[in-house]
Amino acid sequence: MAQVATRDGASLHVKDMGNGPPVVLIHGWPLTGDMWEYQTLALLEAGYRVITYDRRGFGHSSHPATGYDYDIFADDLADILDHLDLRQASLVGFSMGGGEIARYLSRHGAGRIARVALVASVVPYLLQDDSNPNGVDIGVLQDMKDQVRTDRFAFLQSFAKTFYGVGWVSRPVSQGLLDWSFQLGVMASPKATIDCIDAFGQTDFRGDLAAFTVPTLIIHGASDKTVPIDTSGRAAAAGIPHARFIEYDGEPHGLFATAPDRLNADLLDFLGI
Repeated sequence: MAQVATRDGASLHVKDMGNGPPVVLIHGWPLTGDMWEYQTLALLEAGYRVITYDRRGFGHSSHPATGYDYDIFADDLADILDHLDLRQASLVGFSMGGGEIARYLSRHGAGRIARVALVASVVPYLLQDDSNPNGVDIGVLQDMKDQVRTDRFAFLQSFAKTFYGVGWVSRPVSQGLLDWSFQLGVMASPKATIDCIDAFGQTDFRGDLAAFTVPTLIIHGASDKTVPIDTSGRAAAAGIPHARFIEYDGEPHGLFATAPDRLNADLLDFLGI
């Protein structure tokens, strides 16, 4: 484990494990890098070097009062890649973590990158407006922020049930995993938790899609109620014509836990040592 200093003075909690081709796993909201437990183990056992980190404001990283936008998040990722001097790295971004990949590629280029994967990602644009009629209504995002302000703890417990498809998904997660997800979520700064709803909910990545010049994999659950597939996975696949797109029928947002074996197999096939 290491603390990597960013260009603006924040400190990022980084785990760097194993040897072999490097794979950087970028977590979703409101969790930490530890959400990748199933994938980390599979990648390590397959001979990869696995790097996870907590986004600023989350987990064991710095909790500054400001700085929760994708230009800064992308620069944070660049600082980690530079600090570890990663070459031919593969980036895998889940949910809001896909936004880091899109903005990193457009701000910093693909010189260090071999390939990228977007898993249940918010790319290319989540907000509903005249240019994106299938997006998420701004009122939904505002309600999320209101609930976080009122009772962040109750919200996190309720949110997890939709996140993992509790009550309807074919492979239900355990109560232990729900409790673990809650523990990861409450580690975040309340300010970061709220500000990141605006970041992932309102940032338009459509202009970043041209920067996806490396092999790209897109995976999305067809029954995702958190980041709807039409406005995200399917739109990203249409905007990155060379990308490989895989839909997981019946899967919710948190497919890293509800379909870990399938996700691991698809990632390993794509990474292909």
